[in-house]
Order: sequence, then C-alpha cells, then structure tokens
Amino acid sequence: MVPSEESQLVPKEDMFWSCRQSIFAEMKKKFSQVESAAEEPRVLCIVQDTTNSKTVNERVTLNLPASTPLKRLFEDVASKVGYVNGTFDLVWGNGDNVTDTTPIDQNSDKTILDAGFEPGKKNFLHLTDKDGEQPHIMSEESGTMDESTQDRFIGPLPRECSVGCTNDYVSQSYSYSSVLSKSETGYVGLVNQAMTCYLNSLLQTLFMTPEFRNALYKWEFEESEEDPVTSIPYQLQRLFVLLQTSKKRAIETTDVTRSFGWDSSEAWQQHDVQELCRVMFDALEQKWKQTEQADLINQLYQGKLKDYVRCLECGYEGWRIDTYLDIPLVIRPYGSNQAFASVEEALHAFIQPEILDGPNQYFCERCKKKCDARKGLRFLHFPYLLTLQLKRFDFDYTTMHRIKLNDRMTFPEELDMSVFIDVEDEKSPQTESCTDSGAENEGSCHSDQMSNDFSNDDGVDEGICLESSSAAERISKAGSEKSSLLYELFSVMVHSGSAAGGHYYACIKSFSDDQWYSFNDQHVSKITQEDIKKTYGGSSGSRGYYSSAFASSTNAYMLIYRLKDPMRNAKFLEAHEYPEHIKQLVQKERELEEQEKRQREIERNTCKIKLFCIHPTKQIMMENKLEVHKDRTLKEAVEIAYKLMDLEEAVPLDCCRLVKYDEFHDYLERSYEGEEDTPMGLLLGGVKSTYMFDLLLETRRPDQAFQCYKPGEVMVKVHVVDLKTESVAHPISVRAYLNQTVSEFKQLISKATHLPADTMRVVLERCYNDLRLLNVSSKTLKAEGFFRSNKVFIESSESSDRHVAYTDSHLWRLLDRHANTIRLYVSLPEQSPGSQLRRTVYQKPSGDAGNLVETCDRVKGPVGNMKSVEAILEESTEKLKSLSLQQQQEGDNGDSSKSTEASDFENIESPINEIDSSASAENRELENQIQISDPENLQSEERSDSDVNNDRSTSSVDSDILSSSHSSDTLCNVDNTPLPLANGLDSHSITSSRRSKANQGKKETWDTAEEDSGTDSEYDESSKSRGEAQYMYFKSEPYAADEDAGDGQKWLMVHVDKRITLSAFKQHLEPFVGVPSSHFKVFRVYASNQEFESVRLNETLSSFSDDNKITIRLGRALKKGEYRVKVYQLLVNEPEPCKFLLDAVFAKGMTVRQSKEELLPQLREQCGLDLTIDRFRLRKKTWKNPGTVFLDYHIYEEDINISSNWEVFLEILDGVEKMKSMSQLAVLSRRWRPSEMKLDSFQEVVLESSSVEELKEKLSEISGIPLENIEFAKGRGTFPCDISILEIHQDLDWNPKVSTLNVWPLHICDDGAVIFYRDKTEELMELSDEQRNELMKKESSRLQKTGHRVTYSPRKEKALKIYLDGAPNKDLTQD
Repeated sequence: MVPSEESQLVPKEDMFWSCRQSIFAEMKKKFSQVESAAEEPRVLCIVQDTTNSKTVNERVTLNLPASTPLKRLFEDVASKVGYVNGTFDLVWGNGDNVTDTTPIDQNSDKTILDAGFEPGKKNFLHLTDKDGEQPHIMSEESGTMDESTQDRFIGPLPRECSVGCTNDYVSQSYSYSSVLSKSETGYVGLVNQAMTCYLNSLLQTLFMTPEFRNALYKWEFEESEEDPVTSIPYQLQRLFVLLQTSKKRAIETTDVTRSFGWDSSEAWQQHDVQELCRVMFDALEQKWKQTEQADLINQLYQGKLKDYVRCLECGYEGWRIDTYLDIPLVIRPYGSNQAFASVEEALHAFIQPEILDGPNQYFCERCKKKCDARKGLRFLHFPYLLTLQLKRFDFDYTTMHRIKLNDRMTFPEELDMSVFIDVEDEKSPQTESCTDSGAENEGSCHSDQMSNDFSNDDGVDEGICLESSSAAERISKAGSEKSSLLYELFSVMVHSGSAAGGHYYACIKSFSDDQWYSFNDQHVSKITQEDIKKTYGGSSGSRGYYSSAFASSTNAYMLIYRLKDPMRNAKFLEAHEYPEHIKQLVQKERELEEQEKRQREIERNTCKIKLFCIHPTKQIMMENKLEVHKDRTLKEAVEIAYKLMDLEEAVPLDCCRLVKYDEFHDYLERSYEGEEDTPMGLLLGGVKSTYMFDLLLETRRPDQAFQCYKPGEVMVKVHVVDLKTESVAHPISVRAYLNQTVSEFKQLISKATHLPADTMRVVLERCYNDLRLLNVSSKTLKAEGFFRSNKVFIESSESSDRHVAYTDSHLWRLLDRHANTIRLYVSLPEQSPGSQLRRTVYQKPSGDAGNLVETCDRVKGPVGNMKSVEAILEESTEKLKSLSLQQQQEGDNGDSSKSTEASDFENIESPINEIDSSASAENRELENQIQISDPENLQSEERSDSDVNNDRSTSSVDSDILSSSHSSDTLCNVDNTPLPLANGLDSHSITSSRRSKANQGKKETWDTAEEDSGTDSEYDESSKSRGEAQYMYFKSEPYAADEDAGDGQKWLMVHVDKRITLSAFKQHLEPFVGVPSSHFKVFRVYASNQEFESVRLNETLSSFSDDNKITIRLGRALKKGEYRVKVYQLLVNEPEPCKFLLDAVFAKGMTVRQSKEELLPQLREQCGLDLTIDRFRLRKKTWKNPGTVFLDYHIYEEDINISSNWEVFLEILDGVEKMKSMSQLAVLSRRWRPSEMKLDSFQEVVLESSSVEELKEKLSEISGIPLENIEFAKGRGTFPCDISILEIHQDLDWNPKVSTLNVWPLHICDDGAVIFYRDKTEELMELSDEQRNELMKKESSRLQKTGHRVTYSPRKEKALKIYLDGAPNKDLTQD
C-alpha cells in the first residue's frame, strides 16, 4: 500500500519538532551552566615564588572559580610559572593560616573553597621547594601550553597590573625572568616600559620590513659627528641588531626612547601609533639629510594624489598635487548609522567626488561666475609600502566625548589598487588641467585628512600642466601601472580598548616563511589567517547604529601592504651580507650580552644576607649586606665581612668569626666551629632571595675565647637587681636549654654572676610589663614560657623582702618602675631658671605629705636650707604671679615672636639657686609624695584643647601619629573631629553657609567644645579617683645636647614613668621652666623636627618611647572651651593676598565683636595696625579663599562653627561696613578691559539677593557700562583666581544663561566669589606677533610667581614629539 502524501508528512513533522525540542533543551542547559558559572564566587590567588630556581622570583595571579579542585590549582600554577607539576609545594602566605607552614595537599580531592581559600579576598601563597629540592623548570619543548592554544591566541594577554590601560585590554605584565630565554618562534619581543605598546608595535613592523631594515643597516654612524645616545638611526640600528641576534625573550627600548629626547614620564603617555609613525619618519628624514638614505621614507611610503575641482558647465578644472604617507579611511560616513563593510568600499568612498551646488557653488575663472562643480580626489601614484589607517576614533557630538568605532570592516590579504588609480576623464577632452589658486579646500584630503608634512617632487608642483604628454602616452602609462598594483598584507596593528585608552599589538607576516606572528610586547607567538580575521572588529549580528557599542573592542587600526613586485621585493640581509660596521656592531652587542649573562650567573650563585656587627670600641650595632659566592668558604667569608665592616684598625682578623643570628629576637642561633672550610652555599642552605636568619660578625679581645653556640640553646639576658641602691645592672648573656629546670637554671646563673643560688629570686619578663616570678624549681624553662631570646632579673640577698608576697615586694615595685620608665630629652626655653638640680619624685598612692621630712633626711649632706618641691613651686608661682596677670591682660599671645616675656623672665630669681650647693653635688634622689587624685592640686592646672601651634610646620603628619590610639599629640580630636584634607580644608565645613543657616535657624553644631577641644573628664567629680594606686617616678638631670641644638639652649634628661599624666608631668617641670604649668606648652618633636603640641592633660605618656624629644615653649595654655586661632590679613589687591598676622584665642560663647575688641591691642602691639573696631571685619578662611563675612553679633559655637586649628581672615575696610544681614551676599568684582588688555583692581559688591539682574545693575553702577552691555563670568581656581590676560577673553564662561547666582554653573552661595565683567561692545586689542610673545612671557612669569597656572583649559593630551637634539625645549613660553 502506498502511503498518502498526508501520512508521509506526519512523521517528518514529529521528527522536526523533536529535533527542535532537543536543541532548545541543550541550549537551556548551556545557558544554565553559563549562568551558574557567572554566579559562582571567584577566588583570587597570588602566588609568590620563593625558591631559587630562577634568577628573579615571579609572582603570578590566578582568578579561579571557588569550585576549582586543588589539583587544577597546582596545574595552573605550574603552567604560569613554568615549573614541572609535582616538583614544588604551595604553602599559605597570609591570613589565619600564616603560621601554618604545612604544604597544601596536591593530591586532595577538595576544592579550593573547602581548603580554606576565601572568595573576594587576596589569598597569598608561597611556592617553595619540595622535599628540599628545587622545582624543575619546564623545558621549552614541553611548553607552558599546548601548541594549538598558543598558536591561536593573539589577543592582549592578561596582566596583573593594568598600568595605563583599562582592565579589559591590557598586556601581560613584564617579569624580568621571562626575558632570559628566547621565544620558541625565534623572534625577540620588546619590553613595555609602561604604556609604550604603540611604539613596540611600530618598531616590530619596521623591523619585519626587509626594505627598511636593509636600508637602515647600510647607513653608517659616525661617532665623531654625533653623540650615539641622541642618534635615532643608530639606536634603531642597535635595536634591530638585538632583535635579530639576541638570545633573550625580550629586550628594552629605553635607549631608543632616550634618543627621542624622552624622559621616564613619556613612558606613561599613551599615543596614537599612526601619529608616532609620522613623527618618527619626519625625525628620520631630518637625521638622514645629505645621506644615501635621505629619500628613503619617500621612496618606500610616499604616494601622490590630485585634489581637483571641475566646473560642470565649461569643464574647467583646477587642481593641485598632494603627497601622503598613509590613507585615512573612515569607518562610518558622517551622519550615517551604518559602517562601510570593507576597506575596498571605504577606498571607493574616499575618491567619490561631491557636487558643489546651491550655496556651495564654485566660482569658475573661465565662466566668471559661480557654477555647479565636482570636487574630489584622484590617486596618481601608490607607494611601494601602502599604509591604511582605519579611523576608528571619532567624536560624538551628542555626548561631547571621544568614542571608538568598533564596527566590522574586512580587509583582503591581497588588495588590487588598480581600480583606484586615476584615468583621465575622456568625456571632456578639452578640459584644462592647471592649478587654480582659488580652489575650495574645505573637505579636501589635504586640509582635513592627509599628511602635508612632505614637500612635492620637483617635477610635480602647483602650476605644472599635465597636458604636456599625449593622451596615448598617458593611457599606456596608466595601463602598465594598473597591471602592477597588487598589494599583499603583511602587518596589522591592532588596538584593543576604548578612546580613553587601550593596548596596541601587531600581527605581522614574515616574508621569510610566510607565517603570521603576533608581536604583543615581550610575547611573540604564531597565529593563523583565521586569527587575522578576528581583528575585523564588529559583532556577528547585523550592522546598525548601536552595533559598535556591543562589538569587540579589539580590532585592526593600521594596515600595511607591500607591492607584489619580484623586481623590487627584497629579502632580509644574511649575516655574511652585512656591511662591516654592522658586523662590528653585532659582535659588540654579543659581547655585551655574554658579559651580562656571566654577571647574571654570578648573581645567581651569590648569597646575599644581612650582616650585623657590634663595633668593639664604639659599641654600636652596625648593619650591612654580605654578598659572597656560594663556593667561597666560611673563612673567606669572614675576611670579606671583616673588610666590609671596616674593622682593620679596631680588632685583628683572627679575633672575628661569623655566627648565625636572629636580629628580630636578638638571638645567636649557632656558631660554626670546625667548619671554616665549608662552602657558604652549604652553610646557608643554598642561594636564596631571602633568608629567614642573619649573620653576626662576632668579635673578641685577644685574651678571650669564643663561646660555642649550639643549635637548640636559648639566649638569656640576665640583669642583676640591687634592692639597696635600687639599681638594675647591664645584662649578662647566658645560654640555656629549654628542657632545663628552674633549679638548674639558677645554678647556671650562679656560676655566671657569682651570686648564691639558694637565695636567688628569678623574674622573667615574658612581654611588656609581664613580670613573672619563677618559684617552682622543678618546672622546665619551656613550661615557664622561655623562647629564643629572653630577659630575666635576679636578686640574691638576705633581705626580708624575700618573704613578702611578690606583688607587694620591693623587688616587684622596682622592676615595675624599671619596665615603665622611659628616658626623654626636654628642651627648656631660654627664659627658664635652668636645670642645675637633679630631682627625683616618687609618688606613692597613700601617706600624708608630712613624710617629706623623712625623705629629705635620707639625702646626704646638709639639707637644712633645701626647700621642698611644694615650696619651690609656691615660690616660683608667686614670683611669676604679676607676670602671669600681665600676660593675660595683654591677650596671652603665647609664642609670638614679639612677646616681652624674655625680659621679664630674666629678672626672676631661680628657685634652684636657693638650694645648698652641697646637696646638688651629692646628686641624690629627692623623693616626694604628691596625691595625684587631690582635686585641689588641679584647680590651677590648664585645660587645653587640641589645637596645634601652627607656627611650626603641620603640613604633613606621619601616619603613626594619627593612627596611634594613645597619642596625646593630635592635630585635632582624633575621635570626634575631621582631619585636615590635603588642600587644607576640613572634611566638615568650618562654617555652614549663612544662606542655609538663615533658613534653618540655630541648630547644634557638629563639634562641641568638650569633643573638639580635647579637654578630658579629668576635671569631672566622678573621676577624682583616677590615677590612684599608681607609682609615678620622675628623675631629671642636666644634659649637654649636641652642638647643633642651638646656642644657649638648656636641656634636661628626664627619666619618668610613662603612666604619669601630662598634667602631672607638667607640674614636675614647673621648677625648671620657672612658670606655672598653665603658662607653658609641651611640644613633642617628631622626625624632620616637626613639632606637635601635647594637650590632653589626663592622658599618660604611654605613646612616648625612649629618647623622644620634647620642647617646652612659653605661652598660656588653653582653658576649657577655648580655641587657638590663626589670624591672616586679606589683601585683595596685593600680589600675595594672604598675610599671617598673629595667633589669638577665641572662646565658646564669645561674640565676633568681643573677639575683635581683644584683637585690637594685639594688632597694635604686634603688627603695628592701629585700627578702630568698625574699621575691620573678620571672615571665614577656607584654604586661600575668603568666605563668609562674620557679623558683630554672631556667637562662636552658636552661629559660627569654630574648631581647633582654625583660621580667619581679617579684612581692613575702606569705609563703613555694608554687610548688615545674613541674607546679603558680598562678591569681589574685577573689570576686564579687552581694548587695553588690562584688569582693574578688585571692588566689593554687596547684593541684597542672589539675582543676576541685581548683580548687573551693581556692576553697571560702579563701572558706568550700560546695563545691556554688561557681561560677566565667574573666576576659576583659588583666590584671586588669576588667569592670563591672553586667555581671559575666550576661556571664561562669559554671560551664563541663568537668572540667579546660586545655580549651576555659577553656584555662588557664599561671600567671597570672584566675578570678572566686561563691556561686550569693547573690541579686543589686536596684537602683533612680537607683542603677543612679549605679553606671553610677562604673563607666564607673573603667573609662575603667584603659583597659578598659565591656562585653565581642560586636561589636554601631551603632544607626541621627538626631539632631534636629544632633549626637550624647556622654554616656559612654549606650549
């Protein structure tokens, strides 16, 4: 039975639908896998090679899915680093596992997530030796990736650090170890200096061009005529020789860029490769003048075209001949949303003529009228090497940004250019062909698109008629040229990225083997024709307006074709064909490379380790770096170290030896007895980049013998304590074993110190202030917490203190004091009484003040005339009482250089002089009990805020100052107030906008006096008991400072318990300073002699450390709620508008008028300004900008936010104060006179509102310019908004279209804005070139002095220039 037609269709339909369903299911599965992979967290692994297998250890970065097995991790690391998998271990290098040195199990089935790797964080790993053997380096035959993968990959390789490029299109990071072995392709790469990928691409293309390379080799450098460093052709020659002969994987281009006159900053500028090509060719032509290569660039790269205009009525044609080095082809026609499909299509569009009609008609010389005309370009001659630039960079007038067009544009491997050559138009045989000087050039290739840097040939110039030859000759010539215009592609320069930045690399075909290679900086690999097609750009979808946005950003940018002509096509010179000077250069470079290789080999076998030595006479620790070959013996290494430490005159060589040393723990690990002839490589465990230990060059006296240090021993520094003299002796070094008992350890110490062991008490200081008595004799040292290096204190006497509980014993108190005592150097002011007395105060928590008599009795010698500390304080305070009152009346200017304190202090009798001289000669300690917690003693103490005296530099603060949680030296209250920003502004506004305050009314400020001032709760009743039960120790003695400390400077060396408060510390210093503690300030001196005031009175000195320096300066310290303010004078019409006047003190609740009243006498005495209170105003100072005008009735902390480190402007008024209300607005106006090229002085304009109309009316009123002719613009930058008078007329945004001042783009909401204005009918003065240059020099000099820029135009790209003299022109007048 024959099935019907219908029955035949059914099974086919079922089959179709089942196939379709299975396809959809498969696609859905794929999409779900992709989706799940996208959602899966990724783990960033950073692996540091710590082995010694390579000369330079690499660091590789892997970004892996969290589900990656550990096996795959090891495979990826092996592939990246170039080691054979299984010959190395990975151990943790950070995080919680940092102490875990157990290698990660390579054979584990765990994922990296299960193994402890953290997604979203950096996971550091160390690649180490496996079982003591170094990793095996993968042979070149095995490769790091399979051949198919390597051959097919041409894109920009991933890079750890995308310097100068965006993340999606960066080249692989450079590692020095990767340049030591040549690529398997036989070609050498070029190192990317930073952003020089565009240069590398062009250099590789020129190198792979036989005609250019051969011609360059034929040029001979004459060293007598030019410096080789600045000779561009010579450096290119050297580079090409190295590219051809070097055994490295990649070579540097720094010598070439240095010959360009570039410095290191140029390496960070990315430029256009086509721009570089033109500039370099121009530089080579200049260098090759009057040589055989003078016309080389034109012979190889220059073509000719005709730019013509033909009248469509009479046939008259005007034309001119232009030359070009490259042909720019547009990707997408202007106004079109579709790109050209191919290079051929773009070339046809390039020569497509346009019709000039309508308003664009052409004036015909023959017709003597405007006529319709045809305008276009014709190619007359194509170069031997044809360069096509694909214009992928464009400007989007919608967004006003540069964009890159990623549309697809194909290009053939062979390009027939015969279809584009000019054939005379036979339709108009009577056409005249001559130049027309009036021809329109708009839109011509010459003016818009083509290079005109090269002059025309002598035979082809404007005015030369082409009709001299017959039509038959022309047609014959054109036919012969057409037949030989077949070009083959050999170089594609690819750009990956956007218009903002990206990465260049080159795909080049070798004419030796017709194989394509990818030259991607230092990486060279084989590619195929299919990979070239991937550089067409675009996406697989239909071409449309938005297709470019979703297309690949990696696409061809420049194409170079070579004419297929067997007669001209050259081959690369063979070695035997080199000119003699090139043979010599090859030999020279080989020798240099061999020498470098030998040096690397020496470096590879050299052990480099830290070396320490305690100088035998100076007793100072010296540090150096010992470099010794691994085959040198220990004896030879000692001799090298001996000379390195310069000990020839200090100790004989046989009194020195090297021992293994741990500098961090100050621990001698072992000595090397009997191993004098052992190689250092064996002793140190091989050549490594870093060692986990150091070496110490130990010395001895000739009558001493070296001690043997065995591995496993621990070093103990033993301090002997004498309870009677309360002294702690210098340490004695003893070596012990961790398995020794405390009893055995005491016997060991007894032998070393000759003290009885049975009465010995041993105290171990395990860490800071952790003093532990070792009273269990059977315990081992390990159980007691001994480590590599330890410190113990021993006391062995028959005193009854042994039977007292340890924490109550004299020993504990003495050691506690010893552990917390620091040594400070205090610089006293010149007016102080002096520092002749050694004084010790030992404060105890209980007992009455009458015990002072007892303590005084303990001082040897007559003490009848010695006064107590209280008497000294009382007397010195009384003597200075009148001075203190006088200072307060004068405004207490503190550190003012004009202060009269010096003369007053000179008349004060020093309290020290009343002390019997015999007592001071005894140098005994004076102990005194003072109750710290007694509030009565604190009533007269200062209450300071955290202001910093800005008379010293406070522009930079060390990070440790700001980060220390215990620091008592702060720029402001680090807990509650913002730190100063880099530009000098606070992170909060110092004063809120008056305009906003007027609407919002009063509100709480963000910083209160208590928070900002740093005044502590020490003064609160609830804190009276703070500081009780503290043993406070203070001992001072005179100190002879260095000679550079200053003439007449007095110094104290103070030993003080760092748990003492700043308040108590200042009280102890009172007798030496000679004034009450409320009348001097304490400054902590940091590196670079930066000084910061310590102001938190109830904070301890815990942030100080041994040998810190302190400077004492006279001046009233601030009380609670007070702020130190720096007052500057605002001089709007002076070259330097900001002048420092004085330091003042403002208080919370004070009105502006009250502060002005207090300023008047200070201004008169210190600054010579005799003002009345209504003749000046105060206003906000923000960096250098004047801001809000403070009205007299404003109250600090209510209307005006005041803070520590505050600054204000004082402005002297010419007349009556016009600012009466917070709703007014004061702006500074300045008239620009374009006809005179001059700016008038500033004039203040006070507005009642923010209306633009009112501003214009006021400006018209003060200038006499009619209202309708007023144009204004807001100044830019910091006050006084200086701008060059050559730029002000065009560069400012004149006459903004706004009705109010507080909106964009003006945004004037506060006083002090600068407004420039002009008369729009006033014409700009015409300047001659000489006048303009002269004016430019003057303006440049003026603006350089004031610190303002010459121009305020937006960021400009740095022009690409090659300097023929080897260095850029530094003339400031040049752009």
